[in-house]
Order: sequence, then structure tokens, then C-alpha cells
Amino acid sequence: MKKHNFNAGPSILPREVIEQTAQAVLDFNGSGLSILEISHRAKDFQPVVDEAVALFKELLNIPEGYSVLFLGGGASLEFCMVPYNFLEKKAAYLNTGVWAKKAMKEAKGFGEVVEVASSAEATYTYIPKDYTVPADVDYFHITTNNTIYGTELKEDLDVNVPMIADMSSDIFSRPIDVSKYICIYGGAQKNLAPAGVTFVIVKNEALGKVSRYIPTMLNYQTHIDGGSMFNTPPVLPIYTALQTLRWIKAQGGVKEMERRAIEKADMLYAEIDRNKMFVGTAAKEDRSRMNICFVMAPEYKELEADFMKFATERGMVGIKGHRSVGGFRASCYNAMPKESVQALIDCMKEFEAMH
Repeated sequence: MKKHNFNAGPSILPREVIEQTAQAVLDFNGSGLSILEISHRAKDFQPVVDEAVALFKELLNIPEGYSVLFLGGGASLEFCMVPYNFLEKKAAYLNTGVWAKKAMKEAKGFGEVVEVASSAEATYTYIPKDYTVPADVDYFHITTNNTIYGTELKEDLDVNVPMIADMSSDIFSRPIDVSKYICIYGGAQKNLAPAGVTFVIVKNEALGKVSRYIPTMLNYQTHIDGGSMFNTPPVLPIYTALQTLRWIKAQGGVKEMERRAIEKADMLYAEIDRNKMFVGTAAKEDRSRMNICFVMAPEYKELEADFMKFATERGMVGIKGHRSVGGFRASCYNAMPKESVQALIDCMKEFEAMH
């Protein structure tokens, strides 16, 4: 039976990327050695990093004056590294969910943090609007896609202060204007690579403006100067990221990824809205294309476990909602084929017909 992988992260990767990575695990570049056992400073591996950086810049149209880094620690470490490197006195944060809240918590250890708006009172089911970002902050931090609650900022905001974004779960799913940001970061385990590598896009001239001492490993300048090789980088996930970047380019680039994301999301949301048994949880104008969250309609609530079992038996994997919100979550990242989304829709229709 075909499996349809809707996991929220680590999540689906293009099949050819998995196969290329598996081959490199057995024999990297015909070297007779596995990529798991070569030196990160081997002459064969440096071109992997160089090409991955070049494709990042090409696919996202990153302007001159920005560096692309491959680090460890996940986005959770960036919650600390961002204020370490950029927060001198005061920062503004938009609170749109668990990960935004965790980023805010870390920043409070480095200076004043202003929560410009929050949707916590509505269990983060919408993206706040009509707020004011103070003009005197060092930066404004946003989380562009909220995996747990299924909300997403689908356009770059216009603010008059430096902007920083956690784009862990929607990077490469739409074009972005990188020039509006001084830093974009994310864990790679959703749209780019297996867990273990973190990407950071940083504006070089924005660094060096804080007065505090920054520990060597937490200083972005360290990793810019070292070409992401100051310490041993996560070699295998970087290799997989390169294969994914090549795949995105071959498929037609980020604009094509956006077209597919819209198509898949529209298909599934249309069924959620049509089907009497299910209800979407996010405000319609803020619905995520990456993480589609829904629950049983109140009158069918007792059938939740039954639908989960029914869908699982038909090959749906990873559709259980986050433990903090329950229900269901279908994560439709770039590598998710339209056919899998249709298979889930067919499941929902069949379950409706039975009940």
C-alpha cells in the first residue's frame, strides 16, 4: 500500500533526493567512501557547500551583502542567537504561536521585548493585524508559518525597522523579498533536508552593532568567516539540502513551488469546507498552505478516533494534530504530491458517505 506522508517535520522529501542521499551514504562521488565518513574539509565536500549556498542565493534572489550559513542547533538555538547578535536595547515580536512565544522568551534575556500583538486569546487561530511596531526597536521578529495552528503570513510585511523571520516551515514555498530582512532562519527538516542542519540568511552589515561579548560559536560572524566550517557541520543534511535545491530548480523554482502549494491547499480546504463532518480551525484569510489543520464538526466529535483509524488504514501518515490542539493536520510541503492530497480528500469523502 502506498504511504502518503503528511508529517509536520521531519517530513516528506522528494523521492529522488532520498535516493541520491542513500547512494551518497554508500559511495560519495565515486570516492569509495560514504559521505558519513569523509572529512567536512575534503576537497570533494567543499563544492557541496558552495553549490548549496549559490542555489540558495539564486532561488531566493538574495541580494549582494548577505551570507548563507549552514549551522546546527535548529531554530530553537536561533531563538537565542538572534538576540545575542542583534538585540542591543529593545526588540519587537509578533506572537503568533508556540514557536514565536519561545523566541520571545529567549530574547527577554538580552533586552526589553515588546509584544506588538498576539492571537493567544483565540488559541492562535489568526494572524494579528493593525498593530504598531515601535520605531526605536533594534528589530521586529515574525514567525511566517505556524505549524501547530495552521496560520501563515503569505506576503512580506512592510515595516520601518529591521525585520527578522523564522521561516522554518515555509522557506522555498513562495518568493520572498530578502532585502526586507536582516536575518531569515529555520530548521531544514520541513521543506529542505532531514533534521540536523539549520539555515541562516544574514545581512552582513547588520552585524557587529551590539556592545556585549558574543560567545564564539554563537556569533554569526564566526560562521561567515569560516564558511559554515568553523566546527564540523552536519555534512549529510547539507548534502541532502543541495539535492533538494537542485530539485526545486529543476521543477521550475520557487514560483512553481508557490503555484503547487496554492493548488494543493485550495483542494484540501475546499473539501474541509464542503464536508459536513470536518471544520477548519484557522481564520480563512490566514490559513496556512503548509500545515492544514482541521477537526471533526461538533456533532461528529465522537468519530475522531474512527476517522484516524480509517485514514491510517488507507495509507495516510502523520495526520494527527499537534497534541496541544488535537484534531488533524495535513502538512503539504513542497515535496508532497498532489496525488497524496487527493487521496486524503477521497478518504474524507468515503468516511462521510459511511456516516
